[in-house]
Amino acid sequence: MFAREVTMNLKPDSQARFTQTLEKSVIPLLRKEKGFRDEITFVAQDGAKALAISLWDLKENAEAYSRGMYAQVLKALDQVVEGIPQVRTYDVSNSTWHKIASQQPA
Repeated sequence: MFAREVTMNLKPDSQARFTQTLEKSVIPLLRKEKGFRDEITFVAQDGAKALAISLWDLKENAEAYSRGMYAQVLKALDQVVEGIPQVRTYDVSNSTWHKIASQQPA
């Protein structure tokens, strides 16, 4: 499994609109993407920053999303996000939700 971490600064007083945009625009787009498994989003208590983690079956599918549909997601978030979101990627080593155990030898 593969993960994309996106950190972003939210515009002032946009937390509710950010959450609504995710629910109505972003997540439906993600669900159409090959290999998409899950989206987990966190918003700082002060509403100034957000962290989104998407989980993918394969790195290749996450990269295809990044090259394609991600531009549409950024456009949908433009009204609530300040600046350019920062993206980092990871191999998933453990998940209790997705029942993934570390692949590292003992």
